[in-house]
Amino acid sequence: MKHAMKSLALAIMATALCRPVLAQDFPKHAVTIIVPFPAGGGGDILARLAVQGLETKWGVPVVVENRPGAGGNIGATTVARAAPDGYTLLLAGSPQYAVNVTLYKKLPYDPVNDFVPLAMAAATPFVLVVNPDIPVKNVAEFIAYAKAQPQPLNYATAGYGVPHHLFMELLKSKTGVQMTPVPYKGSAPALSDVVGGHVPAMFVDLGPGLGQMQAGSVRALGGSMKKKIDALPDVPPVNDTIPGFDVASWQMYAAPAGTPPEIVAKLNADLRSVLDQPQMKEQISKSGMLPLEPGSVEELRAFMKSEIARWGDVVRKAGIEGSQ
Repeated sequence: MKHAMKSLALAIMATALCRPVLAQDFPKHAVTIIVPFPAGGGGDILARLAVQGLETKWGVPVVVENRPGAGGNIGATTVARAAPDGYTLLLAGSPQYAVNVTLYKKLPYDPVNDFVPLAMAAATPFVLVVNPDIPVKNVAEFIAYAKAQPQPLNYATAGYGVPHHLFMELLKSKTGVQMTPVPYKGSAPALSDVVGGHVPAMFVDLGPGLGQMQAGSVRALGGSMKKKIDALPDVPPVNDTIPGFDVASWQMYAAPAGTPPEIVAKLNADLRSVLDQPQMKEQISKSGMLPLEPGSVEELRAFMKSEIARWGDVVRKAGIEGSQ
């Protein structure tokens, strides 16, 4: 009996000693960051910006792997089903973590229970724009103009359930304006038709839209976030006209659920360290995004749950629940 108790005590001690070593030695080989978008998009750019800092910190290769398709669900599912050892991470956005759970009839993963959030990376601000021929100069005039039309105004979107679509649906729900979405396969063709006057308005992300705004090809009416956009200092937030309107598309790192707490803590600390570097923040800003406070695991989990509730309500009001 004494021998058995001694063996048990030694086993417990070995386990306790092993756990910090596990984190201290991590990672021992290459880490893969899955991005559920095509190469060249905002998420892909964010992941690649962090590679050098992570490789310097860890001393192992960091590989960015693009797994686009099915609204980002293919890449997200890949990570949800990966070994929970910290070597396969996800960098995905608000659609994958907060919107798709309501938009899709059956999601192959659970955003809350299948992932451990690690660090917020950045936000992408959007801007409400109109064709210059539309006789409005600000958000209030746009709302009045839309309400005055005999038929609901059309607006362009980069698809159903994406930020371009849901931000306008949120505006509709807060103002009572009736408008009809016209879906395109991406921001670029949608914006092109607004420039051409085929569709009067849209919410466009800053990356593809900034040049057209600066050139006067479209008129910027308001930014989607409460915070003013540095690149557009003369464009007020939509929130100035519609209180409580404060939205952006955000990107966050996560690991599979079940990843050891010590590894999670190290990943959170190391990602925060890299993302907090002034040079990294400058690169993120130059890419048309806004650097965000990476946050703690607990803060991010609470934020994700609140975003699922918020966007679930918007999706239901838009009548597209379970439409995908």
